[in-house]
Amino acid sequence: MEKILVVDDEVSMRDFLDIMLRKEGYEVELAGTGREAMRLLEGGLYDLVISDLSMGDLSGLDILRRSKEVAAQTPVMMITAYASTESAIDALKLGACDYVIKPFNVDELKIVIRNALERRRLVSENQELKRELRGRYRFEELVGRSPKMKAVLSLVEKISMTGSTVLVQGESGTGKELVARAIHFNSPRADKPFISINCGALPDELLESELFGHTKGSFTGAISSKKGLFEVADGGSIFLDEIGETSTAMQVKLLRVLQERRIRRVGGTEEIPVNVRIIAATNQDLAQAVRERRFREDLFYRINVIPLPLPPLREKKEDIPTLAEHFLAKVSKEMGKPLKGISRQAMELLEAHAWPGNVRELENVIERAVALESAGMIQPQSLPPEVCEGRVAGAAPGIEIPEEGLDLESRLEDLRVDAMRQALERSEGVQSQAARQLGMTFRSFRYFAKKYGLARDDS
Repeated sequence: MEKILVVDDEVSMRDFLDIMLRKEGYEVELAGTGREAMRLLEGGLYDLVISDLSMGDLSGLDILRRSKEVAAQTPVMMITAYASTESAIDALKLGACDYVIKPFNVDELKIVIRNALERRRLVSENQELKRELRGRYRFEELVGRSPKMKAVLSLVEKISMTGSTVLVQGESGTGKELVARAIHFNSPRADKPFISINCGALPDELLESELFGHTKGSFTGAISSKKGLFEVADGGSIFLDEIGETSTAMQVKLLRVLQERRIRRVGGTEEIPVNVRIIAATNQDLAQAVRERRFREDLFYRINVIPLPLPPLREKKEDIPTLAEHFLAKVSKEMGKPLKGISRQAMELLEAHAWPGNVRELENVIERAVALESAGMIQPQSLPPEVCEGRVAGAAPGIEIPEEGLDLESRLEDLRVDAMRQALERSEGVQSQAARQLGMTFRSFRYFAKKYGLARDDS
């Protein structure tokens, strides 16, 4: 039940508001003087304060000031029979949520009160979500105690308080976005937005509109102007995942933002300043991409101010038990299925697996095991076959090198073509689904499919 404090030196008005608010389902406390209101404000928390502007001892503005001191988030509504432009402006400047003139329409007053309480609820929920996010992305939530993971955590902690651009590099599934969020939520920008976008998942035209926004009529379907993600993230951070998949044209546009800290909407002429920290990520070797002229050298040096490499799980196997137990506790809670732990035999299998999908694969394996496990502890039979048999799911058979040697690049290319053809057959020609089966981005899959003539460019 929401609690409202009513402050008015007129008995009839206090009684009227008391009866009306209680009928609406609110808990009400009354104060007949400003000093009594001050005492109540010191001792209790209220969801809304409704105060008369003119009283004998203290004014409503005094109540407003004190309320903001002891409970800054509590909305204060002023009511008065002696309205003036100056008094309304003073009240609103001091933070009053509304200004109501007597005599008022009862139905309209109820709506104003409901709106004020709804705004307070939204503010409170927003603050709670931010606290939850900060807790979720504390440094200690980045699980791992291996020397390599400790080095990552140490670097993340150091760079969080800076505003420098960061390039997170690592294989798929190593937790690049999790690290990016940790950097943001432990930085001075934590109260501002964190915006994430996968650059490899969108064609150029749509990616440009998403990042920079567009003006009304700038292209077919642009029925109104729209802010881009750089504008939405103003004051905060933007995470550009798979930046290595962007086209050369898009790389030029991103370079301009990094250099000038200004964006221009699609179809617009206005230069819009943005204050955004850029955290980019890739699973490619961008230095090699620069040498092969697939990625602009000037953009590479702009985003590679602070390189942050993430080791694959196979290089920090001592973290597997800690990660597995962490995911077990998390998934068990979500499923409402408490398990005691992981059996020794199951843990040995987890530690022996190669984990080509890295931490994401481990989390999925634990989720599967919790869902299937009927005993009180995860057993080997609840693990997928590739973990139990010590092999990689869908892995190619071993390669024997003949006496005369072999052309490794050609052999690898043959394997890629064969795997892509099988994935297309399974997905009935849908390239986005085939790309997911192989852990490839859609942009990368589309490039190779066109190169090898496996699918139409528009399929």
